[in-house]
Amino acid sequence: MSTTDDSYIVVKEKDPVAKELAAARHTAAKTALRDKWWRVLDNYKVGIIPLPFFVLAGVLILLDCLSGKLPSDIVVMVATLAFFGFACGEFGKRLPLLGKLGAAAICATFIPSAMVHYGLLPDVVVESTTKFYKSTNILYLYICCIIVGSIMSMNRQALIQGFLRIFVPMLCGEIVGMLVGMAVGMTMGLPPFQIFFFLILPIMAGGVGEGAIPLSMGYAAILHMEQGVALGKILPIVMLGGLTAIVLAGILNQLGKRYPHLTGEGSLMPAKKGAIANGNDEFEGTPGINALACGALLAILLYMVGMLGQRLIGLPAPVGMLFAAVAVKLVHGVSPTIQHGSMAVYKFFRTAVTYPILFAVGVAITPWQELMDAFTIQNLVVIVSTVCALVGTGFIVGKKIGMHPIDVAIVSCCQSGQGGTGDVAILTSGNRMTLMPFAQIATRIGGAINVSIGLLVLAKFFS
Repeated sequence: MSTTDDSYIVVKEKDPVAKELAAARHTAAKTALRDKWWRVLDNYKVGIIPLPFFVLAGVLILLDCLSGKLPSDIVVMVATLAFFGFACGEFGKRLPLLGKLGAAAICATFIPSAMVHYGLLPDVVVESTTKFYKSTNILYLYICCIIVGSIMSMNRQALIQGFLRIFVPMLCGEIVGMLVGMAVGMTMGLPPFQIFFFLILPIMAGGVGEGAIPLSMGYAAILHMEQGVALGKILPIVMLGGLTAIVLAGILNQLGKRYPHLTGEGSLMPAKKGAIANGNDEFEGTPGINALACGALLAILLYMVGMLGQRLIGLPAPVGMLFAAVAVKLVHGVSPTIQHGSMAVYKFFRTAVTYPILFAVGVAITPWQELMDAFTIQNLVVIVSTVCALVGTGFIVGKKIGMHPIDVAIVSCCQSGQGGTGDVAILTSGNRMTLMPFAQIATRIGGAINVSIGLLVLAKFFS
């Protein structure tokens, strides 16, 4: 009986149907395991980085740090900046309440600065990041792709109307902001000279490179003081003004979600019937690889045009590039296919490069101690009241002249931003990166005008 049973078992094991079922179960198990792994990659992310990739990047960076050498070449730095940038941004996004008010951009910039100051970031990371940021000028690559891509993705008519009207709320905002700042500062007992030249003017100077540094040079020459002393007083005010603007942009973004009729979600002008305000109705589908390459090359070439203009007439390269891009758009200088590719490049940089760039800015050029030194009650009250008045005026005037008030107000925030890096942080906080061309006008042109007029006034009365 046992022999018969054993024979039956052997026959059963050799049964083709049983083999197929076993193989099917094995394949199903493998497929289920594969699908679970794919779900982990697709659904669990830090920023845009799948969690397993994020962990792997952290381990590899740690091993380099333990060896005492973190290469500053672009391959390693892409992983390093992405790891730390998205980690800081994700932390900011998950903060209760503050996460909806621009904390991601603030954390991506100022947490690295604090970590550098308190020695919490490995020296090799600081050295490699600083070297990479300063040697590559990657910020300008980012800005040129954002500006050109956002211009090419705009509706042509909305672009024309936006550029013609944006100067009105900008000018009104600066006048009201200066008056309110002076009134508040004098109420708190500060001398008018200090209020205007060391608080209000630095806020509206256009950042560090184009604002604080030229301003400090002018103060040094006119007031017979050391440039380093002047810069030390100005720079923290610029940073606090930018920080205030980032928070206000986040608040405006939330206001737009609650009251959609007040915003164009990145468009300054309301769309006419049958028109598309936020983009170009010629763009459909996904651009090809050639279109992407041409879009990126277009941004780089237009920036080189801006550099040429800077050498010839002294106009800042980003502004020259902006005007060149607008001209190309208005005269139909490139085909819709290339414009589509340029828009795709813009979306890539906005999504994948913003937080890594902000981390590099925080490590390389954001001094934490100077920011803390400026945190006095009097300074904070004057700065916040000035920026709020500027932005509030932009909101009201923009609404009065038929523009989307929230989007105009976010551009007004950039008038008190920390230059190009400030524009990135403010527009990231406000979720309005398509407004970068107008932000550059507010920062570069508005800041240059303010610095020039301020130094002329100072020279006339104090030289």
